[in-house]
Amino acid sequence: MSSQALKIDGLKTYFYTENGVVPSVDGVSFHINQGETLGIVGESGSGKSVTSLSVMRLIEKPGKIVEGEIQFGDRSLLQISEAEMRKIRGRDITMIFQEPLTALNPVFTIGHQISEALINHLKMSKAEAKKRTLELLKQVRIARPESVFNSYPHELSGGMRQRAMIAMAISCDPKLLIADEPTTALDVSIQAQVLQIMKDIVRERGNSILLITHDLGVIAEMADRVVVMYAGQIVEQCDVFTLFKSPKHPYTKGLLKSTPRLDQLTETLESIEGSVPNPLSMPAGCRFHPRCPYAKPICESVSPQLQGDGSIHEIRCLMYDDRYAKEWDEVMV
Repeated sequence: MSSQALKIDGLKTYFYTENGVVPSVDGVSFHINQGETLGIVGESGSGKSVTSLSVMRLIEKPGKIVEGEIQFGDRSLLQISEAEMRKIRGRDITMIFQEPLTALNPVFTIGHQISEALINHLKMSKAEAKKRTLELLKQVRIARPESVFNSYPHELSGGMRQRAMIAMAISCDPKLLIADEPTTALDVSIQAQVLQIMKDIVRERGNSILLITHDLGVIAEMADRVVVMYAGQIVEQCDVFTLFKSPKHPYTKGLLKSTPRLDQLTETLESIEGSVPNPLSMPAGCRFHPRCPYAKPICESVSPQLQGDGSIHEIRCLMYDDRYAKEWDEVMV
């Protein structure tokens, strides 16, 4: 059995605004095994990115991690000092951001920024760091590594910047790589190349990946297991094959029905009616019930808990809670 690279238990990250408390992440628990890719999927505002930033301890005021545990190997990331956390960031846990142009420093060359991580974390000399940086740029399939080494971020295309960002992220051979919407700004052909690079990294290096995305196509391509989030909570969690073959939560079903598929011909795609609730006034009971086609009156008052079905498949829905399942006349189809 694989050992766990990361374990999150009961994580709550709230933002204390002038208008009230926003429960961006509200009691989230999951784990990532070594060498595994875990995908987190959901609409904007579901809490995906805040979850990843909580792991990195990069939540800024008025945000605060108020409860829970983040275990990285044998270390509790919420118990160590900021100085210790800085040593882990960029060395053992790294992040690929959605838009590298804003993540990369515009006043330093690509070579300088990658080399800096090698010098600071691995104590390489400048010459060693440059040699290693050129090797990394080749590994992410950059054809002219010397030219890119001396280029500034704004001089590169979006795809090249993203590859450079990946090279920086893997430079110190991290145990965990967090990829937050890594292909959103790229066209389809470049997206496929970037995803292949990430798959090669897992195969060759055995890194674990936490993949944040709203794109179920990316999930199908990359993930071993999937966490579906809605309004700050996990609503379904299972392996990727189960998710696509037999999804159970109404929200997951809605996401899948709104995604085009090559094996199904259809003139129109279904959509999930309504919108993600205002985080300052979450609905009582099930947070998805105002948009759920299967909702019953009980859903308006009882908050569902994650329910298992005897395997690793978990669903947050009263329909799968033995105490309330009788409220439904038939099982969802």
